Amino acid sequence: MLEPFTADSLTNVPGIRHGFFTRLGGTSRGLYQSLNCGAGSDDDRVCIIQNRTRVAQHLGSVHDDVVTLYQVHSADALVVDEPVPREALPKADALVTAKRGLVIGVLTADCTPVLFADGKAGVVAAAHAGWRGALDGVLESTVRTMETLGARPADIRAAVGPCISQRAYEVGPEFEAEFLARDPANAKFFVRKNRDSKPHFDLPGFVNHKLQVLGLATIENFAPCTYENESLFFSYRRSQHKKQPDYGRQISAIVVT
Repeated sequence: MLEPFTADSLTNVPGIRHGFFTRLGGTSRGLYQSLNCGAGSDDDRVCIIQNRTRVAQHLGSVHDDVVTLYQVHSADALVVDEPVPREALPKADALVTAKRGLVIGVLTADCTPVLFADGKAGVVAAAHAGWRGALDGVLESTVRTMETLGARPADIRAAVGPCISQRAYEVGPEFEAEFLARDPANAKFFVRKNRDSKPHFDLPGFVNHKLQVLGLATIENFAPCTYENESLFFSYRRSQHKKQPDYGRQISAIVVT
């Protein structure tokens, strides 16, 4: 059974369904157990298709799949109004639609999924916000693209889903330097255990900050750590620390019903 996390702010929007899905409730086995929705993994293709179909059906899709992208950590957002063939996924990191029954989503395994909805305009979006995309403007691009379909920032609700926590996200000094070069105020998103240790980056905090300046109606944050909660989430960084050969991806999805 699928039991995704949901955001109250989005659940209360009429005509919208959504979910931040965990790794539970699917058909995959081994490293990918069990709701692996990432076609970029080496999991069995049949299992991935079945898992994605389960997500689509759970949200009431009129199709048997969730529309996703070939994610490249960019700032690009695209409008879609029909299913996209798996073999021809466009390269971008956010999807926007006003098409009823078309479930759109993003895949993550430590990066931040953000779901957006303007109930008045009937427009929804899903963004994949890793550190690079968030820094380069994928969230701003998502909102601008929603506006092309009639959405208004003052009517848009956003929810920030499960991602890696600051406690688990150690980075190098060159990583911190890039953020400080963009804006010295970004120093508040880095902490060190002591003077000589490497910095830890607050990805969900940075994403929330980027959303705050967009003038949205509401921003809801419930970001359990993907690295620390192995029973619920896939994590790229955890797989690297465990020297595992691959990892699964959870999906976060939304639809206009």
